Amino acid sequence: MSIDVEEEKKLMQKISRVLDEARASYATHIRKLKDLSTVRSSSSITSFFGAFSKTLTPLFKFQRRTASAERIVRFVASFASVRDGNNVADCDAFLEEFLRFLIIAASASNKTARFRACQIISEIIVRLPDDTEVSSELWDEVIDCMKLRVGDKVPVIRTFAVRGVSRFASDLENSDVLKLLLQTLSREQNPDVRKTIILSLPPTNATSAAIIDCTLDVSESVRKAAYCVLASKFPLQSLSIKLRTTILQRGLADRSAAVTKECLKLMKDEWLVKSCNGDPIQLLKYLDVETYESVGESVMGALLKAGLVKVQDGQSIKQFLLSTTDTTEGNCTPSIQLMEAEVALYWRTVCKHLQTEAQAKGSDAATTMGTEAAVYASEASDNNELLERILPAAVSDYIELVKAHIISGPNYRFTSRQLLLLGAMLDFSDSTNRRVAGAFVQELLHRPLDYELVDEKTKVVIGDGINLGGDREWADAVSELAKRVHAASGEFEEVVLGVVEELARPCRERTADFMQWMHCLSVTGLLLENTKSFRWMHGKSIEPAELLRSLLLPGAKHVHLDVQRAAIRCLGLFGLLERNPSEEIIKQLRLSFVKGHSTISIMAGKALIDLLMWHGPNEVDKTVNQNLSSELLDPPIVLDPVNLSNKNEDLDIKLLDLLYAGLERQEWLKLGEADENESVQSVIGEGLAKILLLSEKYPSIPTSSHPLFFAKLISLYFCSETMELQRLKQCLSVFFEHYPSLSVNHKASNFYSLTGFPLCKKKIFHGILMDQPSVFYRNRAVQASRFMLQMIQAPLYMKDSQPLDESDSKNSPETLDDSVHPSCELEGGEEGVAIRIAVEAARFHSKKTAAERSYISAICRILVMLSFRPSEQGAIKLMRKLLNRVVESVLTEKELVKELKWMAERLKAIDGHPDQELPRDQANLVLGSLGLETNIDEFESVEIPPTPAPRSTRPTRSRRRARQEEESSSEDETSPTSVVPTNAGMMSTRSQRASKTAPLTKLTAKSKPVKIADGLEEDDEQLSDVTSDDDSDESDVTLE
Repeated sequence: MSIDVEEEKKLMQKISRVLDEARASYATHIRKLKDLSTVRSSSSITSFFGAFSKTLTPLFKFQRRTASAERIVRFVASFASVRDGNNVADCDAFLEEFLRFLIIAASASNKTARFRACQIISEIIVRLPDDTEVSSELWDEVIDCMKLRVGDKVPVIRTFAVRGVSRFASDLENSDVLKLLLQTLSREQNPDVRKTIILSLPPTNATSAAIIDCTLDVSESVRKAAYCVLASKFPLQSLSIKLRTTILQRGLADRSAAVTKECLKLMKDEWLVKSCNGDPIQLLKYLDVETYESVGESVMGALLKAGLVKVQDGQSIKQFLLSTTDTTEGNCTPSIQLMEAEVALYWRTVCKHLQTEAQAKGSDAATTMGTEAAVYASEASDNNELLERILPAAVSDYIELVKAHIISGPNYRFTSRQLLLLGAMLDFSDSTNRRVAGAFVQELLHRPLDYELVDEKTKVVIGDGINLGGDREWADAVSELAKRVHAASGEFEEVVLGVVEELARPCRERTADFMQWMHCLSVTGLLLENTKSFRWMHGKSIEPAELLRSLLLPGAKHVHLDVQRAAIRCLGLFGLLERNPSEEIIKQLRLSFVKGHSTISIMAGKALIDLLMWHGPNEVDKTVNQNLSSELLDPPIVLDPVNLSNKNEDLDIKLLDLLYAGLERQEWLKLGEADENESVQSVIGEGLAKILLLSEKYPSIPTSSHPLFFAKLISLYFCSETMELQRLKQCLSVFFEHYPSLSVNHKASNFYSLTGFPLCKKKIFHGILMDQPSVFYRNRAVQASRFMLQMIQAPLYMKDSQPLDESDSKNSPETLDDSVHPSCELEGGEEGVAIRIAVEAARFHSKKTAAERSYISAICRILVMLSFRPSEQGAIKLMRKLLNRVVESVLTEKELVKELKWMAERLKAIDGHPDQELPRDQANLVLGSLGLETNIDEFESVEIPPTPAPRSTRPTRSRRRARQEEESSSEDETSPTSVVPTNAGMMSTRSQRASKTAPLTKLTAKSKPVKIADGLEEDDEQLSDVTSDDDSDESDVTLE
């Protein structure tokens, strides 16, 4: 027996010597692998593995990830995975024994042991050759062990576990591994683990969607890893057009320069060079630029900025103008070669880039001197020469090219629009060119709207029905060309008004059909959008007043809904150009808003909000009537409902009241037919958000109405019916982010909305008041209140923070008195919020349902985050009294009780006279100032009932000896192999019986009542000791 011990010690010394030398440098690993293989071949596998495992055991206790420890891990993994040709059987036998040893360590309660085991297993799996002979049963155990560790609570262990199973993710026999990785990715909180999962996923249809979703991850490293995986594992052709555009749209617009660089590398090296042979036009064909035009523009912009687009000799737009010779007369007539959509976008962006660069270099040359100015001037000249070489030589050739594409049908509409935008880069200073281009502009304005026949009788307009050509982009392209051709002051208005007058004749004579009405109104809208003043419209073919009375107002009363919608849009644009809004316009817009179809109400609502913000609410209301009523003027704000459903009701109220009443109309929550992201309520909500954000510019709007509007926007944001209104959600999220930080008044509106529980309960806290409470409404109420609390605590922007600091200095502790009377700031401060929440929580002191318990727990967690000012002595004393009943409502949650006790200690510290009770009349005075009716006698109790989980009677366990040894020896941190070897079998899970006995003993113990003012010393001792050995070990050791 002694001989075996001596042999084992000698083997351990040899192994330790090899490991000590291997941890010094990676350069020695190849040589030391041979030395360790020699040691293994000189003894039996059983003896060698016993000595090897004992020698390596200290590594499983070494928590720090030092360079020397990492070298040992890699060396051990290499030794286990390498196969000696002369001793293949010994190698396979050692590998199996070592893997079983690691599986035991990976299931240990000590997290350092689990970490090292998973680290070594992952290294072995990555390095292991494919021809290694390992039993299937052992591999199944290894895979099951790693799958279990993927759910470990230590992030670094999860990382190595994911790395360990990544080799099996693409194996069809282990499809559950891939499913586990995808499930873990969706709920993983640690960015390093998410990054490792992304790098481990194989290229499949299921994983592509998950990886692309990670391009929106909050972590920069995860987003960068996603683009790296997309570049290396997913060829361009394997992705759908939607996925390609999504990848580029997110990557090129990412806020991180590193992520944008990785996306540009993906687009350039993988897609452009490898898949498209360096041809940008070929890349654009993979992106469907007709559908995703903005993505195509971003791609071309990135490529041009990086200098990856080179115009070759002979490439230009002129190559699409082919000249054919008439043999009989000898004349040359142009023959047009139609241009593809990708080519048109390519040339438009290239020409725009050259023009912008030429202008920038020219400006730089004008502001510098000497050689530098000459260099800039030369670069500007080169860009201009290249631009001239690309564009058609004559304006007539350009017009022929555009006409050829327009008459080719809807398939070339995108190309036609791109060519129209090129017109802004041509020179129209010559009168001949201007005359030819002017005739072309007339043709564009007279071109009727496209339509299709339904049932061979009914005409249906193609497009939106309000813009020229059926879409906003086409109208913008035509207007830009028209303004470029007719650049003189008033010339653009004169030309377009002439077209309007001609198109309006059948409308004024009431002989036009709805198609002619819509065409005339679309041209009128183009004029009103692009003119700056009525000054340029006076004295022309049709006066503005005549245009209003003979075309716009009759159009708003037309029987056809599309004509009404186009006319309402023009009325809104017309009112923006007026110095004072016309009575006819405001009355018609209000009438259309209340009594029109939902699509008409949407357009009328937009127009009314624009006019209100441009002219001001008073000017708009004075236009209609001098004696309009309003219920938003005087607090308290209690609105009588306005019945907008009654078509015969005379709504003699102000515009803000009318808009607010529109938010209460349930049928307006439905999406409009014209836009899938808009409804009447979403339009009004966006408008009210803009008004509140710019409230300082509208002093006529009473500040007492701001909290009401703000509370309604909060309710609208959390309303389940508005989940599909993504545009509204995005608008309000931006609004809530900035609104409370702009000024003190904005923050006061937020205070009132949160503290005004009686006002907001029917909207935000609706479920609490129902006879059958709804868990959904409770969760929504808690979420909304927490959201408002975050806005209350948001810091003010710099311009408003300075006055706030000066006012706060007046309330410093040195100048405070001990008055307990409520101040005027109590209702608008965090103290008022806290008292209201405390009273709300105290109402549920009796037996509660599960939903009520979750609700009280949630609002109490908001309560502990609120702070009190030392000046509010009455609120402080009242809150100390209320906290006793609040604690009674949440006794089952010890962590929350502890936080409430800390809050009580903070209040006691700032209480001027902590030993004095708050008189009943003063308490009622504070409650009355907040509008609360509560019997203060219900809160006289100062003791807390016994908690269900009292302090444990079991003595506290001593610290682990291994922990003491690690702290006492500095040598352990640098030399993990120097620790005395211990038996690896000691690392096992704890007894199941012990884990059940401990908590049962604690639950049956008795405890005495504890007062909330007794401090935190007893509370720290009362914390439950019902923890496992796993938890205690993890509190003793930490991973770096």
